[in-house]
Amino acid sequence: MSIFDSLASSFGQTPSGNGTGTDAGAASGGMIGEAMNFINNQPGGVSGLIDRFHQHGAGDIVESWIGNGENKSIEPELLTKVLGSETVTNFAQKFGMSSEQLSGMLAMVLPNMVDRATPDGQVPADGKLDTNSVLGSLGGLAGLFGKSENKDDQNG
Repeated sequence: MSIFDSLASSFGQTPSGNGTGTDAGAASGGMIGEAMNFINNQPGGVSGLIDRFHQHGAGDIVESWIGNGENKSIEPELLTKVLGSETVTNFAQKFGMSSEQLSGMLAMVLPNMVDRATPDGQVPADGKLDTNSVLGSLGGLAGLFGKSENKDDQNG
């Protein structure tokens, strides 16, 4: 199974492995929902996450996700450093995968989550991710897998 197949199936994968699909409801109980809970429940929410990136020398990367320009990519190893290896390991165990697989997946998804959570380059006033807004906008990620939820969104 490729990392893209793993990522696509994990959108709807629950920690017990009983995922049922890639719709927003399933995703909220899966990896995306868990990642959002992690962000919202840490001190400072989104702002706290941004601070962690700055503390680990990745401030320019996270700032690109917040800004209106192109999102810079992040190496899975650096993301593990920012989030903490224990956090990544625990998170990976919930989904029955290796830490390397999980950090690779999060490295692809987290930039889009932060980008969608910070419209117009503004961190939410309460520091929390708006679950409905982020999950609804992540439908565009289907393009990573050669699919589109809305054919009008395709360029060609």
